Amino acid sequence: MASSSSLSSPAPSIPDVIDRLVGVAPGDAIDLVRARRQEARTHAQQSYLALFAPTPPVFGHFNQADRFAVAAFVAGLHGHADVANFYATGLAGQGPRAGLAEAIAAETRRGAAQGPYGRYPAGPLSAEDTTGPTYAVSDTHREVLGARLSAALVHAHLLVFHPRDASPAALQALLDEGWSSTEIVTLSQLVAFLAFQIRVVTGLQSLARHPATTA
Repeated sequence: MASSSSLSSPAPSIPDVIDRLVGVAPGDAIDLVRARRQEARTHAQQSYLALFAPTPPVFGHFNQADRFAVAAFVAGLHGHADVANFYATGLAGQGPRAGLAEAIAAETRRGAAQGPYGRYPAGPLSAEDTTGPTYAVSDTHREVLGARLSAALVHAHLLVFHPRDASPAALQALLDEGWSSTEIVTLSQLVAFLAFQIRVVTGLQSLARHPATTA
């Protein structure tokens, strides 16, 4: 999640993203459900703002277009069309370089899997080791994505589908492509936030479809 210092910078002009994705209307049943956890609601929105509408100065070179590109990719890997479309639309709004949106959509399809995969350290949990596909950006799209964003997609795919296989070597691959330690932390926060946001949206959408259970 975003740091506490980032969370202190509100941007009231941006509507609550989870409310928007779920279709929450003021005073409806889901609005009342969320109001019971107002602090969690506020922090979820502020985490979004810190990652996708950060208050200057923003350190490093992880620009907003690339943040939306990674988010669209990650949401697509999770299989949540509404969230993926939200971030794809956000990417389009950043005026990205030519072909980037199309490359992200294509790479999302290429990276689709089930998961989680990976190996535990030798011991009792090794019985749960599961092999699965590893992901690499296609040669077709590497040029438009660039080396930095390509490395970010590979790392995001690892975190989504191969969390057990996270390693110093995986971090070094990002460093080798020019990612700073601060940018890597932000990238990891972004992937973790998307997992959280998608789960909240999925749960609230389920409640909205079964209003009798929200009482």
